[in-house]
Amino acid sequence: MVGTLIDHALIKRSNAAARADLDDDFGSLGGRLARRDIDIEAITAKVQRFGVAIPTWGVGTGGTRFARFPGPGEPRNVFEKLEDCAVIQQLVRATPTVSPHFPWDRVDDYDALLETAGSLGLGFDAVNSNTFQDQPGQALSYKFGSLTHTDKAVREQAVAHNIECIEIGRRLGSKAITVWIADGSNFPGQQSHGRAFERYLDSLSGIYDALPDDWRVFLEHKLFEPAFYATVISDWGSSFLAATTLGPKANCLVDLGHHAPTVNIEQIVSRLIHARKLAGFHFNDSKYGDDDLDAGAINPFQLFLVFHELVTAELEQRPGFEPAYMMDQSHNVTDPIESLMTSAMAIQRAHAQALMVDRARLQALQDSNDALLALETMKRAYETDVGPILAMARLRAGGAADPLAVYRDSRYRALKDEERPQKASLGGGIV
Repeated sequence: MVGTLIDHALIKRSNAAARADLDDDFGSLGGRLARRDIDIEAITAKVQRFGVAIPTWGVGTGGTRFARFPGPGEPRNVFEKLEDCAVIQQLVRATPTVSPHFPWDRVDDYDALLETAGSLGLGFDAVNSNTFQDQPGQALSYKFGSLTHTDKAVREQAVAHNIECIEIGRRLGSKAITVWIADGSNFPGQQSHGRAFERYLDSLSGIYDALPDDWRVFLEHKLFEPAFYATVISDWGSSFLAATTLGPKANCLVDLGHHAPTVNIEQIVSRLIHARKLAGFHFNDSKYGDDDLDAGAINPFQLFLVFHELVTAELEQRPGFEPAYMMDQSHNVTDPIESLMTSAMAIQRAHAQALMVDRARLQALQDSNDALLALETMKRAYETDVGPILAMARLRAGGAADPLAVYRDSRYRALKDEERPQKASLGGGIV
């Protein structure tokens, strides 16, 4: 049984206090954009239609390889996770779906789970499997791999779990499963690179064959961790090769933190769009490695450049372009709800800015090899303060003009701390 969300009266009062200034800011920005032949209402409407999924594990406190510091009022089960996700959607109005993770979110009654999500105004996005850690009562261990393990029985166990996730997802209305594995090696010679990849393809083919006709499988790569010498699916090339081998229902998921620090992610996105193999995104940010920091916290310009490729593909109506958007963050020193709200807004911001690129001018400058003005054209869109557009989009959709202020004024976290006495640590991890 879930409790109450944010008081609508509090949202209404906050919006009323902000409305006059917001109207002024929105009108002023609209006038400036009109001089650039940009319709602020068209941009606002597109921002309102954009949505990104919340990972259910994201509303719990994450950790590091060394420690985890639980926060007050953490959700103790998937029903309470949905409640926190609903608060984010209630205030930001950009996160209408959640992405569950199994077996962390396993329940006895999935009809009840679906009903609860619906009552909170939420739907389900891609489901996620877990073969990167052993579960209580599990017959065989994944210590030396799952879908690529040398023991066929272990591989069959991992395949069976993924098929179970597909069945759960089907009952919840999902249309995709994300498969990320921790398989790899820590020492040269520990495993055969070639045979490990072949075992991966063989295992994935069993999962692929179990997909409903209208489903997709998202293959997620990761440069390193926990396999520090060689990860089986370590880069977009390995993911693309696997997806191409498997068939049209297999696509490549891009997690912004799963690349080497100097990799040009927006170029990878462009290549996958061209090949009709872009599954979608796990949005986060990174400074050194797979940091899973809040989206836009470190490199917001890169996030803008990624969205430039996405908006361009949408405007050009590129074949096979239907990406799925989800956040994937681990919060160790912040309130997870606050981090997810600000990340959702950062993603919205990058999307709105990308919509403002003068693409006709940009193409002309590219064709004439004018590198400097091409960059300035991109920067003009990126440097536009789209805050009034985001706030107006939230307000018109029934959300909060200032979500963070309303959330803190509501004392939601303190109230949940009273409602949710902690008895056990919430399962979590970095995906």
